[in-house]
Amino acid sequence: MTDLIQSRSPQNPDDIVAEHAPVPADRVADLAARARVALAGWRREGPAGRARALRLASERLRARAGAIADLVVREVGKPVAEARAEVARAAAILDYYAQSCFAATGHLLPPSLPADQPGLLYTERRPRGVAGLVTPWNFPVAIPLWKAAPALATGNAVLLKPSPEALACGAAVRDLFDGLLPDGLLQVVPGGAETGQAVVGVADVVSFTGSAAVGAEIAVAAARAGVPAQAEMGGQNAAVVLPDADLAATAAMLAGAAMGYAGQKCTATRRIIVVGDAAPFTEALVAAVAALPCGDPARADVAVGPVITAAARDRVRDAVEAARSGGGRVLTPGASAGDGFFVAPVLLDRVDPAHPVAREETFGPLATVFAVPDLAAAVALVDDVRYGLVTSVHGRDVGLLLEAARGVDTGLIRLNAPTTGVDFHAPFGGEKASSHGPREQGTAALDFYTSLRTVTLAAPPPPPAQAEESV
Repeated sequence: MTDLIQSRSPQNPDDIVAEHAPVPADRVADLAARARVALAGWRREGPAGRARALRLASERLRARAGAIADLVVREVGKPVAEARAEVARAAAILDYYAQSCFAATGHLLPPSLPADQPGLLYTERRPRGVAGLVTPWNFPVAIPLWKAAPALATGNAVLLKPSPEALACGAAVRDLFDGLLPDGLLQVVPGGAETGQAVVGVADVVSFTGSAAVGAEIAVAAARAGVPAQAEMGGQNAAVVLPDADLAATAAMLAGAAMGYAGQKCTATRRIIVVGDAAPFTEALVAAVAALPCGDPARADVAVGPVITAAARDRVRDAVEAARSGGGRVLTPGASAGDGFFVAPVLLDRVDPAHPVAREETFGPLATVFAVPDLAAAVALVDDVRYGLVTSVHGRDVGLLLEAARGVDTGLIRLNAPTTGVDFHAPFGGEKASSHGPREQGTAALDFYTSLRTVTLAAPPPPPAQAEESV
């Protein structure tokens, strides 16, 4: 008998939120075949029909917002204020891509035909087919929808493989479209790594969000199959604090960006690089981190809940000990709260920038403070890791802010804004090991889920003139 996969509440691990038998690889091929049959009906819907389905799914999500936010809190331990914000953003994503169904699908170009021969030269975008989507647990509603919505809007089918830690949220996403799509067009495929590999193997286009190691494997598999792929992976994101930054406001912002949701965001701040004397800002940051409410994520005031699993909790603890053994100093030795997978926020300094804790993503409430003499040294330290997702820079001198923006090698740059936070209508993605393939979100997603072709139409020559009949 196949073992069931289970999602458990990280704040109450005895609470089994959902369980499901993993879908075997041979069954995934059957689901893909079913999705391909459904494609013809979906494309016949045209832009208006596709827009209507996405709009109705958005209305359902808003009607169910409270229950789905509570499910996010229960299943992945996201603080309730953030869970509600995620659901609201997910509904806005559906609205955005409902409207995008009417976006232009090509361009008219001047044809290079003889002057006396009329014709047309134009491009058009066509759906790729079955989109294989492999999504993480940390944004269990928004990320599946910011992948599935543009795929559906452009006329594709969807096989969605959610994280095993977010089974119930994956089912909730599926239920938003119940009765709105041709049968089999969107299917949720629960399972682990083997199921995910099977989804990638049958897809015509692949989108993944998760770890750098798995993302690299998916990119290779997609390349071998000859299908386009995008992989959004990790980040060891830095915040640069310039000497003229507002101490209290910046410290509060970075404390939230580093430790909110227990640091379980690919955009979370991991390294805080202070230009000049770091002592005053470090003192303010320690106070800001200590002020963050920790505990039960269902409480409205809580900013830091549990990490997702016992293994995730152990990784944070092991990283702290490794940093301490390497000469690092722990600045916030708070105690963990609760019986679940809780770990208190940890702020470090005096860590060697070459230490693995400073270079690799722990994915928990852990950040390190560094002091550098000038902006050039700060930019060099930002770029001295294999990741390149997002950098934030804080200060009042606009010239220095723009100089920093030009210097850092990350896909996202946020000036006087936290590293966390995503504008769903703008391209999202990183550099180096943080991303592979084209950007996602915004209109970039519409391009990714479609292929571009060029059509030349040369008018046929006119029929030969007929000789006039003699009278």
